Amino acid sequence: MTSLASKLLLIGGFAVAAAGAAVAAPDNDVYSVVIRFPTASLATESGVQSLYRRIEMAAEKVCVIEPAGSRLPSPAVIQCRKEAVAGAVEKIHNQRLAALHAASNKSG
Repeated sequence: MTSLASKLLLIGGFAVAAAGAAVAAPDNDVYSVVIRFPTASLATESGVQSLYRRIEMAAEKVCVIEPAGSRLPSPAVIQCRKEAVAGAVEKIHNQRLAALHAASNKSG
């Protein structure tokens, strides 16, 4: 990694409910997304907001809704997404990003 750009690996496992029974993904069924961003973007509010939205979109990719035809995420998928976003924010370790994440969690 250089000082001009950083990358973040966002990882999420998933658990799905099928016919009333919870089915957990095996350990090797973990999806990941790499997010590349210029570290300078963390110096501005708009840059932080843009990165946070990208993190949220990546969490939606790694924590998939099962079965594929369903439109609403299960509680397990919602939890997976929350943990993926929180983990990404923690890895970046930026005060502005952490504050945005905390504010987002308060508002819903």
